Amino acid sequence: MLVLGLETSCDETGVALYDSERGLLADALFSQIDLHRVYGGVVPELASRDHVKRMLPLIRQVLDEAGKQASDIDALAYTAGPGLVGALLVGASCAQALAFAWGIPAVGVHHMEGHLLAPMLEEQPPAFPFVALLVSGGHTQLVRVDGIGQYQLLGESLDDAAGEAFDKTAKLMGLNYPGGPEIAKLAEQGTPGRFVFPRPMTDRPGLDFSFSGLKTFALNTWQQCRDSGDDLDQARRDIALAFQQAVVETLTIKCKRALKQSGLKSLVIAGGVSANKALREHLERMLGEMKGKVFYARPRFCTDNGAMIAYAGCQRLLAGQHEDLAIKVQARWPMESLPAL
Repeated sequence: MLVLGLETSCDETGVALYDSERGLLADALFSQIDLHRVYGGVVPELASRDHVKRMLPLIRQVLDEAGKQASDIDALAYTAGPGLVGALLVGASCAQALAFAWGIPAVGVHHMEGHLLAPMLEEQPPAFPFVALLVSGGHTQLVRVDGIGQYQLLGESLDDAAGEAFDKTAKLMGLNYPGGPEIAKLAEQGTPGRFVFPRPMTDRPGLDFSFSGLKTFALNTWQQCRDSGDDLDQARRDIALAFQQAVVETLTIKCKRALKQSGLKSLVIAGGVSANKALREHLERMLGEMKGKVFYARPRFCTDNGAMIAYAGCQRLLAGQHEDLAIKVQARWPMESLPAL
């Protein structure tokens, strides 16, 4: 089965072709970072308009790269949620229109299920069951995964997601959007031990997260540095290091706790923050000590992309799932509500 996948949940337009027998044939991505950077964050209306502008050219590009024509496509998969409603509607409308015109089925894909399954695109994919850490700008969740659609939520952020906390901390220090890569870059030049940030909710049982307090701690530390006349360039580096260490160690502690509670030895990390090198190093070290293994997608498939949607959609299409012609998207959509395959 040849599936065309469309991703438009936020600020990246992704298109990919996935073959159930040959794997990923081609993919293309357009990031709107430059468009939104001047505003310090994503502007939903601008995101939707840009998806409209980019979608068809990217589809043509992917078809050309794969050496395929529209008549070769067997089905479409699109992100139906969660995400920005206007952005989601662009992809859903395009997918349903093409499905109707070409006389083929279409299926709506859960955005976070796409992220969770992205490591399946690698040469050595994880085997079920495993624990997944979904960590991005909008979500921080620990999930037990026994199969596609068999998800048990173990813990989640009670306030800011980890990626959101990275972006907000970067913004308060005057760094460019998106803040995660900026913080990670500065952290490499930070002075170890100058600042020590708390590891929130690690001193109590449970697998939930809270990152809003770290953001406040960073703000207070930054203000103290400005008021005392410190070298602000070095202060940014040192705060970035302390903040990143706190987030990474908090995530690592909770992942270890989840693995022990579940009795599993395989961990999948997915979502934009999973590209963070320090996080990968900490989790690999921790899994090594536990005689386990950590799995993740290549960096370009950590952020939003069409390949993960095409893959996840293909699995559901092969199981006989598809949508009617109604255009339905969901800004909020619990992943545990998905049907098991």
